[in-house]
Amino acid sequence: MKKTVVVLFGGQSSEHEISCMSAQTVVGAMDKDKYNVILIGITKEGHWLHVPHVNRIADGSWYKSGKRAVISPDAGMHSVLVFSDPECEGSAAVSAIVVDVVFPVLHGLFGEDGTVQGLLELAKIPYVGCGVLASAVSMDKLYTKLIVERLKIRQARYVGVGRHELAGECLDAVERVEGALSYPVFVKPANAGSSRGVSRAENREELIRALKLAAEHDRKILVEEMIVGREIECAVLGGQDAKASGVGEILAAAEFYDYDAKYNSEESKTVISPELPEEKVEEIRRDALRIFGAVDGYGLSRVDFFIEDGTGEVVFNEINTMPGFTSISMYPMLFEAQGISKKDLVDGLIDMAYARAL
Repeated sequence: MKKTVVVLFGGQSSEHEISCMSAQTVVGAMDKDKYNVILIGITKEGHWLHVPHVNRIADGSWYKSGKRAVISPDAGMHSVLVFSDPECEGSAAVSAIVVDVVFPVLHGLFGEDGTVQGLLELAKIPYVGCGVLASAVSMDKLYTKLIVERLKIRQARYVGVGRHELAGECLDAVERVEGALSYPVFVKPANAGSSRGVSRAENREELIRALKLAAEHDRKILVEEMIVGREIECAVLGGQDAKASGVGEILAAAEFYDYDAKYNSEESKTVISPELPEEKVEEIRRDALRIFGAVDGYGLSRVDFFIEDGTGEVVFNEINTMPGFTSISMYPMLFEAQGISKKDLVDGLIDMAYARAL
């Protein structure tokens, strides 16, 4: 019998468009002989819509053509509720579709941060990817830093700043940053992804501007020392028996790999199996698995590092618990290089969702 899989996409985060692209790749890789696919798109305003066909994602018509739909938190229903007539309040206007598994192809806030995972735990519906804890602490770059410190894996030195500290001239926060770090620094929202709200500051004026930009995306801000080096990524797949892929390198078209450099510049490149000393590759793979385990990861994650110029040291950057699945995304490309197709990758992730629920 076919399994009914709900693919959640879109969302209220700054990575909404990337999620829409990732969902199309995931759906395209799903075996239609094995799965009935139910598409649920979440608008930027937070409305949940049942989308009748994947083509509606590509042309953007799903925003207007979808019927309201929700995943019921009732643990006895295991269902998506679709409202056939939003103006009708009677029960006849609602149909329930029993769900076997959910694939939350959501990046960033309100999707990759444990919120949707908590809903699915309440509903007792198996789902792909990391659980509530791993999703939450990995999304929050400040908390990830605290966990990685315990592993004694090198990472950039940092200072945390709260949005509430940025009223007026925000001199206390600025002086605290300047007392701990030297310019240039990178300023990031603690809970944003795809480099949204990230900027580089060379001086106090730029730091103030960067802090206020980051505060538009989150109430917590991370200020890091600048690490100059090669940007290396490693994919992880599995649970307690997780395995790491080979590594890939990002060749950014901009001075750092910001949102435009990732998704809008044809000059940015990804290199699979770049030239690196074998011991550095193994160190990255080992550290990726240690970090994945420390955050209680499950299913999939992409762990990002630098190899610092001059020292050659490996420096942890961040972990993403629902990495991009677009046509240019590193995560599926790294496993394809090891002979695992997107179809097999998606199958494996769905199987892991069931295994955790047993």
